[in-house]
Amino acid sequence: MDYIYGALLESDPDGGFVVTFPDVPAANTHGENRAEALTNAAEALGLALRGYLQQGKELPQAVTNTTDAVAVPADDAMKLALVQAFNAAGISKTELARRLGKDEVEARRILNPDHPTKFPAMQAALAVLGKTIVVSVRDAA
Repeated sequence: MDYIYGALLESDPDGGFVVTFPDVPAANTHGENRAEALTNAAEALGLALRGYLQQGKELPQAVTNTTDAVAVPADDAMKLALVQAFNAAGISKTELARRLGKDEVEARRILNPDHPTKFPAMQAALAVLGKTIVVSVRDAA
């Protein structure tokens, strides 16, 4: 899944720009200028989507097509993909730990949306869940 969502940028009457996401109502932010607003939007989007997972909710689908598309920061996208793959696998955290050759505490940390997990650990966990990471680099907004 690509973690890219359509954003709406509107001029703020008090100055700067307000950013909202039609598909992710919990994510909204602002910035003094367009570039700052879009940078803040990526962070707000990642935070909101991690919140969905912490609450046990499914991530919203990115269906709204807007002029501005905002990508979730790479580390957040990997964590989101990992938790989604784990949920879809229908296995226990104990089973994930066994497949990784780690203890269950480590598996719980890897699956915690707010726990910083290093790339190799997320890559290994995604691999045992039958997923692979594909990197795409695009021009910045």
